[in-house]
Formats: sequence, structure tokens, C-alpha cells
Amino acid sequence: MQRFVVITIVIYLIFLLLKKYSNFKYAISILIALFCFILWRSSQNQCLNLTDRTIFKAYPDEIKIKDDWFSGVGVADGQKVLISGKISKEDQRLIKKGYPLMFFNINGDLSKIDPATNIGEFDFQKYYAAKRIFQRVKFKSFRMKMANLDWQGYCHMFRFRLQEYFMKMPRLLGFFTSELILAENNSMNNQDILNNYRDLGVIHLLSISGLHVGIYTLAVSTLCYLLKFTEKETFIFCVVVLVIGIFLSNYQPGFVRASLAYVLGKVFSFKKLKIAGIDLLGLTCLVYIMFLPRLFMGIGAILSYVLALGLQLTSKMSKLKQSVTLNLLLTPLLLVYFFQVNVLTVFFNMLIVPYFNWLVIPITFFNLIVFSRFSNLSYLFEDILEKCETVIGNISQTKIGMITFGKINWWQCLLLLALTFVFVAYLNEKVQSKKIKSKFIGTISLIYTIFFAIIHFPLIGQVTFIDVGQGDSILITTPFPRKVFMIDTGGKLNFSGRKQQPQVERITLPFLKAQGINKIDGLFVSHQDADHVGDVRALLKEIQINNIYMAQGLIKNPSFRKRVEGVIDHTKLVELLAGMQTKNNPLNFQVVYPFRAGEGKNEDSLSIFFELANKKWLFTGDLGQDGEKELIHQFPNLRVDYFKLGHHGSKTASNPEFLKIIHPELVFISAGRNNRFGHPHQETLETLKAQSIPWASTQDCGMISWYYGYFQKPKFVRFLQEGSQ
Repeated sequence: MQRFVVITIVIYLIFLLLKKYSNFKYAISILIALFCFILWRSSQNQCLNLTDRTIFKAYPDEIKIKDDWFSGVGVADGQKVLISGKISKEDQRLIKKGYPLMFFNINGDLSKIDPATNIGEFDFQKYYAAKRIFQRVKFKSFRMKMANLDWQGYCHMFRFRLQEYFMKMPRLLGFFTSELILAENNSMNNQDILNNYRDLGVIHLLSISGLHVGIYTLAVSTLCYLLKFTEKETFIFCVVVLVIGIFLSNYQPGFVRASLAYVLGKVFSFKKLKIAGIDLLGLTCLVYIMFLPRLFMGIGAILSYVLALGLQLTSKMSKLKQSVTLNLLLTPLLLVYFFQVNVLTVFFNMLIVPYFNWLVIPITFFNLIVFSRFSNLSYLFEDILEKCETVIGNISQTKIGMITFGKINWWQCLLLLALTFVFVAYLNEKVQSKKIKSKFIGTISLIYTIFFAIIHFPLIGQVTFIDVGQGDSILITTPFPRKVFMIDTGGKLNFSGRKQQPQVERITLPFLKAQGINKIDGLFVSHQDADHVGDVRALLKEIQINNIYMAQGLIKNPSFRKRVEGVIDHTKLVELLAGMQTKNNPLNFQVVYPFRAGEGKNEDSLSIFFELANKKWLFTGDLGQDGEKELIHQFPNLRVDYFKLGHHGSKTASNPEFLKIIHPELVFISAGRNNRFGHPHQETLETLKAQSIPWASTQDCGMISWYYGYFQKPKFVRFLQEGSQ
């Protein structure tokens, strides 16, 4: 269906192009044929074969080093590949010399880049596909040496020296300089700034785009005018500066688009050919796609072109009216990719754009020039920016104006975009009927309301095993009126000692936001292990949790107390033992383990039983075989339909006699891909096979969801559409 819609739109646009520019129909036909040929060639993906003779070439500005681990982009046999591995201090010193690098005598694992495995999760496979990168190599061992410098090597060395220069600057100055010149940043140190700008709806200010092209061309043109250069000589100098800017920004889509538009516009001007602004934008897009056919697999490029088109359509409007209209155009895309929108974005733009244009940009570029000679002045600039960013951060933390709308699908987005574009085109007409205008606004508002209601007042509920790798996290929701519960939060086991981003930020929170969930009625904590509750603090900071249910004694565990201290002001802590119930109409959770207070260890795992749509579920955390035996001794008549295997399918859990008594029709395993423990263990799988119990694992299936509702039969959906059953 998606392909049919895209092909229809393309054919219609080609028809309009040929009709409007009939004098150039042959040139346009050749351009279209070339365009189609390049698209076809791009679909013929070539994959690298890794051998002992494979040599990777890489540039230091495309390599990141953290502690003793490096990652970056390398090229072998003409193919771009992600490379990573452990690196010695000697090799790190070699990289810092700035020369091109050669990796050889490689022993490593070559694989495809993993796709997203959860709803709402960022898809790195698509992200890198847009850059024509499809594989990754994890080096086990390798040798490295410097390569000879060629013109590309000198360019990359210059970019690398800029990176080092910016890293020496104070944090905020270094961040803004890297963003505005190199289109990159160290997100681990500056994630708070990115989050603040995103939540306020002004993240576009950090993107290199038309504003920067305008600044560069204005500066060059002014200089050339003072030096008495001709218009064409000035144009050549501008092109050189823009090419350098494109390289330094690592081909950032917005900057490339604006640069191409400037160059093509000037060429048409020199040839005294008239072309409409919208047609120039379309031609720019066609030229860009010829070189990068997968351009629109990235949200950055989509937002850039939609915003540019919106600016063309709203050029005659007042600033306030234009700002409101542009936000209307971008909203459907924001809901597809980010699931939330700030209704006060127009106000925040009016507040922050002047600060950014008249303070941040001038300070950043002035500091770029003076930092090496007057570093003390930089700390004065840094102090000014810190005070301003603190105010912005405080506003962002209030979450004022933020609406967690939920994820709309592609056809809903297309419908809203089409209606909004038609409405904008109508606003540009000289004669406007207030009645028709009101109908447009009413129709668009009604559609948004319907989509919001479908997401927030669902007729279906779910039990979803979130793929959090080597850990547990299960979401349970009911149909309208929706109640939301979770069992554990997941959390990454940290064997390296390096600071890591909580998995909940890139997996669980986007998943919840995609469903319009901004509140959890109850969180069940099975025990204190990091792979079950390691991300509880990060979750509590970002979303309201009314109740945390735990086994008696866990709250006294120092490790668990440290995780929740300071973030449970509005959360009720409830301790449970076997025989107790938590009634949350229509869900009734029955506690079946433990029978005595413990310390939050595996053997004390909180185990709960509940029934939905006539199906019985049992979750036992990391309960071992001794605990399972005690459980069935106390509840000899316990029968379940669905059961999550204890301890990620370890041989120490899920006793054969226990499985025989509860007799599930399907069991689930939540374990990480290629985990160091070898979960699930073969002994456990043999036990399941011997009892003819089918199983499904997040390793193979990604997120596993069971949906039920008022008007549909219960069904399972595996995100990756594979796995055992």
C-alpha cells in the first residue's frame, strides 16, 4: 500500500513537471530517466566479505574513543562499514596524530546492523542505510598503521584538528561550536541540552541549515564586495566556502539542501532563466537524491525539506502566523517519529530564537576566533551561556505545554500533511471565505481529536515483553478505561565500569510515549538485580508511577534504596507476601511468592499471578528451582496458560516437575542476544522439548506482544516476525 501511494505521487509530480515546463520536456525526461536509473542501482546492495586480507581505511575524525574502546566508520573494497573494538594506548596515540589509518590482519565478526526490536525504538539500521552503511565489524584483534596523506587525508586531518580544538573549549562553547560547524556533539555530556531543546520544540536551532548558508554567503559576499570582485567571482568563492562547510558538517542534509538551492538559484540567475522557489526546492531535492537515493530514510532530511517547503508557502504571512503554520506542518511528522508535541512551541520559538540568533551564534563564532589567544574571555562567554541554558532547562523541566500524543501511522501522517498543505495553500489565496477557513480548521482539529482518542482510549489491552536485552520488563495494559502496569524495568549489567545511558531512555520510554502513556498505575519489582530494576531511577524521573509493589524486605536493601531515594516523593511503596492481592479493577494481581520477608535476592523474587481474557499468566522473576518447588507445594492446583521462564531460561530455574504441574501452553524467555551467560541454557530448552511446551524468546522475536480486547480475539505479535512456537 505504501509503495502504491508513493508511486502515484511520483507519477503525478512528473506529470505536473512536464506540463509546466513543456519547453524543457526532453531535458526533464532525461533527468527523470537518470534519476530512476540511479535509484535502481542503489537498490543493488553490495555486501563486504571479511577475509584475512581485508584492509579497512578510516579517518581519525570519524573515530570515537571512549576509555579503551573505539568505534567509527571504515571503508573496505569500496564499502562503508561500522568498525569497533578494544584499542591499546599506543594505537590511541597513533590516532591522535590525525593521519589516515589502515586496519589489517583483522580477526573479527562481520554482521548486519541490527534493526530496532521494539515499538518506538530508534532504528539504527534505517539510519545507517540512509548513509549507505549496512554492515558492522567488531574487531577481536587487528593491526593498525598510518596511511599516506592524500587530499582527502588532509581534509579529514583538518576536521580532526577542529574536533580537538573544540574539545578544549568550555563545555557549552564546545558543544555549540561542534553543533554549528561540524553538526556533531558528545551527547553523553550534553544530553540535557538536547532534551531541553527537543521538549520545547526548538531542536531545529541546533541543525545546520539555511540560516548558516545565509551567514556564510553574506560574509563572503561582503568581503568580495570590499575587494571589488565581480559577481561570478564572488559566486565561485561562495561555492568553495559552502563545499568546505558541507564537508565539515559531514554532509548534514539541511546544509546540503540550502547550499544546493543557493548554487542552482545562482546558475538560473546567471542564465536569466526564471524558476519558482518551490520548483527550485524540488530540483534541489532531485539532484540530492541522485547522489543519496536513501536520503529520506532519515528524519532530519524529511523535516528539512518539509520546513523549506513550508517557508516557501508562508513567505507572505506575518511572522507569528508563519510560525504557527510551520508548526502545523511539522506536527504530523513529529508524532510519527517522536510521539509528542509541545503546543507552546510557537511561544518558545519567539523566546529562544532571538537568544540563539543574537547571542549564541555571535558568541560561538567570535569565541572560535579568539579562544586560542584569549581563553579567559571564553569563560566569561561560558558563564553567560550557562545562566541562559539554566533558565531554558528550568522551563523545560516543567514540561509545560508538552502533550504525549502517541504514534500515528504512515497513512494518518499523510492525511494530516495533505490537509494541512491544502489549508496553507488556501491561506495564500487573495480571496478567503471565513466559512471555508473554519471548516478546514474544524476538520483538521477533528481528525487530530479522533487519532488522539484512538490512542488514549484504546479498545484493546496487552501483555508485552519489552526487548531490553539481558533483563526483564513487561508492560500490562487494559482496554478503556486504560490501566497501566509494569513488571520490572530492565537495566544493563555494567561489566566495563563505564557510564552508560539507561536503556529505559532509548527503549521503554519511547515505547510508552508511542502509546500515549505518561503514567503508570503500578510497577511490580521482582528483586534487586540490575537487569530487573537497574533503570527504575531513570524511569521514575521521567514518568509518574503511582505505586511500586515489592516483596517484603526489599525496601531495606541498601542497593535498592539507593536506586529510588529522592525520586519517590509522589509514589506509594507497597510491600507484599504470598497470599496478598492488589486489586486494580479489572485486574486482580495475586501474590504467590515469597512466603517470608527477604533481602531482595533471586530466591526472594516477587511472583504474581493474574487472569486476562480467560488466560492465566504467571511471572516469577529470577526465582530458582527451590522456590518453584515451594510455590507449587503451597499452591498445588496452580494452572497457567502463559509463563515467563525464570532467570532468562537458565538451567537453575524452571524445574521440570514445576513446569509439569502448571502446564503452560506457551512460555517466554527474556534474554539478550549473544549474552555472556549463554541464556537460555540448552538443558532448559531440552526440558521444554521433552514436555512439548512451545517457547518464544525476545532474542529471536524482539518485542513480544499479546493483544486482547472487546471486539477481537487474543493474538500474539512478534516484532521481528520470527522465533519458536
